[in-house]
Amino acid sequence: MSWWWSLTHGRAEDDSGDTLPQHRLGPYDTREEAEGALEAARRRTEEHDARDALEDDWGRR
Repeated sequence: MSWWWSLTHGRAEDDSGDTLPQHRLGPYDTREEAEGALEAARRRTEEHDARDALEDDWGRR
């Protein structure tokens, strides 16, 4: 069974949840991982933004 973070309901759901696929984050192996989905997405976004900033600045030094 997979777990998902429902952007519609703001909670973890298993495969039987009624959230449409485009409104889910996942799949995750555990409920706990699904519950950390927004934090993980925030962290990955910050990491990507930092890399993008370095790449954008490479020729200006």
